[in-house]
Amino acid sequence: MKLVFASNNPHKLGEIRAMLGNDYEILSLHDIDCHADIPETADTLEGNAHQKATYIYERYHCDCFADDTGLEVEALNGHPGVYTARYAGPQCTPEDNIVKLLHEMQGKENRNAVFKTAVCLILQGKEYLFNGIVKGRITEKKQGTDGFGYDPVFAPDETGCTFAEMGVVEKNKISHRARAIQQLKDYLCSLQPETINA
Repeated sequence: MKLVFASNNPHKLGEIRAMLGNDYEILSLHDIDCHADIPETADTLEGNAHQKATYIYERYHCDCFADDTGLEVEALNGHPGVYTARYAGPQCTPEDNIVKLLHEMQGKENRNAVFKTAVCLILQGKEYLFNGIVKGRITEKKQGTDGFGYDPVFAPDETGCTFAEMGVVEKNKISHRARAIQQLKDYLCSLQPETINA
């Protein structure tokens, strides 16, 4: 089964291909020759995932899914939230985001945070939504060298170590994205073959 994942992020693609396994051929935006800067202007993660998936489906007419992820920090009133990827500005790097987050968290005792991922699947014109959540805390400094994004400063409650200290296999067992993608996979596995091939 072929599905387009509305991303060219190699880290995300690698994680998702590993999660879904060999039963699914996951194509990137590059694979379908899409080089557009797809809008993400919604005020919710679900809205942004819907926006990206709809963009691909309407223009390329293929089954697809998109995700959006947000880090919500209690001490920062839920920020960066929907602005997680561009927290430090439109052209920021992941390192810029981490530097800004750690700066704003200086001196704060409450370091509780939640990572959320929303996934929007469009299959034969019908839309489905899946969500994954993991609770944790923001560390006081970067820890670990694996992963990407905020992985070096987010420690899920289940482990106490950061995503960047886990390695991909362990991270993919408990991460917010893994939980949302598992729901997607469970749904796809529940479909009858004639439904998929219709």
